[in-house]
Amino acid sequence: MVDSLAVDALAETPFPRLFVLSAGNIVDRDHWGNYPASLSVNQIHDPGQSWNALTVGAFTDKVELNEPEFIPVADQGALSPFTTTSMGWEPVWPFKPDVVFEGGNAAANTEFVDNFASLELLTTSASSHRQFWTTNATSAASALCARMAARLMAQYPEYRPETIRALITHSAQWTPAMLRMYPARNKSGFAQLIRHCGWGSPDVERALWSVKNSLTLVAEDSLYPYRKTRDGIKTRDLNLHALPWPLEQLQELQDTQVELRVTLSYFIEPNPSARGSSSRYHYPSHRLRFAMKRQTESLDEFKTRINAAAESEESEHGTTGNDDNWSLGATQRHKGSLHQDIWRGAAAELASCGYLAVYPAQGWWRTRGALQRFDSEAKYSLVVSIHAPEADVDLYAAVETLVENMVENPVEIMG
Repeated sequence: MVDSLAVDALAETPFPRLFVLSAGNIVDRDHWGNYPASLSVNQIHDPGQSWNALTVGAFTDKVELNEPEFIPVADQGALSPFTTTSMGWEPVWPFKPDVVFEGGNAAANTEFVDNFASLELLTTSASSHRQFWTTNATSAASALCARMAARLMAQYPEYRPETIRALITHSAQWTPAMLRMYPARNKSGFAQLIRHCGWGSPDVERALWSVKNSLTLVAEDSLYPYRKTRDGIKTRDLNLHALPWPLEQLQELQDTQVELRVTLSYFIEPNPSARGSSSRYHYPSHRLRFAMKRQTESLDEFKTRINAAAESEESEHGTTGNDDNWSLGATQRHKGSLHQDIWRGAAAELASCGYLAVYPAQGWWRTRGALQRFDSEAKYSLVVSIHAPEADVDLYAAVETLVENMVENPVEIMG
């Protein structure tokens, strides 16, 4: 239901909207006492699994107690004892939560675990007899997320809901405590980290402004995923995004480590007849993917590789090449309708990878030709950032004159 409402599928003139949903809470105090193992067995509540929503879990920085003989359950910066996760879901389901915000903490002594006002968030009271009250858990966290979304919408009123979702997720960072809880030593470790912590805690200032040694580019675009031919319904368009990053500055940095973060956000139209959102092909109207040109690859070779990936029934499995520099890789990242990944490597290597492709994969617009939706347009938002934490170089100034050339014309997929 949320997926349909978000994309406004039943309206004659759709008006998409962003739904911010709480992941749902662990309410059993015995489970708080079994923290952090309890987080992996308490699953996100319905409708937090919705593809088009921004699902919010909870972490906490609150560790100062007024109650003697009690100690905080969670360390500062760790997941809140109240939050739920998607660790027990089927692997094809979306990564949830998407992000985490402050949700308060619990405290324990030698006998029991409880929640206290000193570990909760201050808010206004519904009672006329008092001005303030406290709140906690994922409801409080989702309220903070909705506030951030409202600030971004006020700053950028022309942006689509998909873009606001992308900016919030793109600005998130894992705390040191989260990384200690779920060490991400390989791609499976990153997947486990995200199924518990999402992409971390967002930063509104990071989402609003680029700093000197960091650069964020935003593109709102669309493509037509499918077309009808004499041989059936085939994939149609891919979009090539020319990334205007400063080549000279990156090449001068040589082996300095840089970080590239890519976020692709779009809304799918759910298939009402599909049973559950775990159906990879039958639930979403369409699916989109992204891939980056390799260092030694020509532009024509890159297009050929993506054409092959777009025509593959299993395009997320091994057809997009070497994933060594990516945290998740193509096999893991393409779940749901919000895809994010982080590339880490030498600046000189990144300088040679100047293009990102956005291309379609399977969906019911293609598989259910009788519904005549194969010629529908798919909108998406793409956010790309480069961060050079070890370098004193002004990336933002170097790229200002190139931003207008962000997107090339759509390329028709041959096949």
